[in-house]
Amino acid sequence: MENIILTLRSFLVFSGNMADHIHKYTEIYRESVPFPEDAQRVQGYDFNQGVDHRALLQSYLKTGFQATNFGLAVQQINSMIERRQQPLTAENGSVEDDPSNCPCLRSCTIFLGYTSNLISSGIRETIRYLAEHKMVDVLVTTAGGIEEDLIKCLGPVYVGDFSLPGKDLFKKGIDRIGNLLMPDENYVTFYDWIKPILKQMLLEQNTQGAHWTPSKMIHRLGKEINNPESVCYWAYKNNIPVFSPALTDGALGDALYFFSADNPGLIVDITEDITRMNTQAVAANSTGMIILGGGVAKHHICNANAMRLGADFAVYLNTAHEADGSDSGARPDEAVTWGKIKVDAKPVKVSFILILDFIY
Repeated sequence: MENIILTLRSFLVFSGNMADHIHKYTEIYRESVPFPEDAQRVQGYDFNQGVDHRALLQSYLKTGFQATNFGLAVQQINSMIERRQQPLTAENGSVEDDPSNCPCLRSCTIFLGYTSNLISSGIRETIRYLAEHKMVDVLVTTAGGIEEDLIKCLGPVYVGDFSLPGKDLFKKGIDRIGNLLMPDENYVTFYDWIKPILKQMLLEQNTQGAHWTPSKMIHRLGKEINNPESVCYWAYKNNIPVFSPALTDGALGDALYFFSADNPGLIVDITEDITRMNTQAVAANSTGMIILGGGVAKHHICNANAMRLGADFAVYLNTAHEADGSDSGARPDEAVTWGKIKVDAKPVKVSFILILDFIY
């Protein structure tokens, strides 16, 4: 009973001071400074106006969160394209005719980097389109980004499920890539296809003095696959260099390992390739980087652009975070500190599901 009385007294005291409490609560809300007249209000796309894809992309700028970053990325890539389409003059670059696909012949050299999982997925067809129509100038990827492009020309990859039990798939000879399924026999088909090519490369090295590098090897594989579904094929057809500094880290490395057991001596030189890769950046009039994912592809492109004191344009699309200090998760501003992106550039990072993002 005594506790009830004390509680009632406390309530009455609080009630008596209610006005004071309300007065203090209103002080929490502060007077706001006025926004500039050109400040953008948050507003999504109005589908009642019909579906206009260009307007939809532009609306992302005002949608907020990563949609706004996506809209900024679209602007940044459009800036690369506009610069690339500018005609060269004696003042802003070389105008000499050169069949070597020299970056000095373009107003802007666009580097596209991507990880192997994107080639495993249907994003491969988007990247192939860019290479087919000469919309990018330099490609950088991992070993998987090369071999899986070629393997898909030899055998299919299927849609599965992330939760399929590993031991069951192993018994069935099926490899899982996320929720994609690769028949293990595809790798047997791949080795049967590439073995005579490696044998010919070794013969040309020993009899003609051929000097193989990862990019030259990829160029030859693109020629030999002779399939318009392939990224490597269109890179070969359009003389777009494809760099893969970690070429042995995958089925290509396995193929070289098995081949060399019976045919020793094939040399693939990475030194010549780093010179060629860096020259793509150094000789360029301006550069743009579009980097899908992280790892080797991201750092290789950024480091090449450090040789020219930074890229003029940059877009990162990945879900990695910087908390672990990885290069994959590093924001563009970290690249500025290394001279990989120019200090006056306006780089964009989109932290989003990459597969969905790049399709748009």
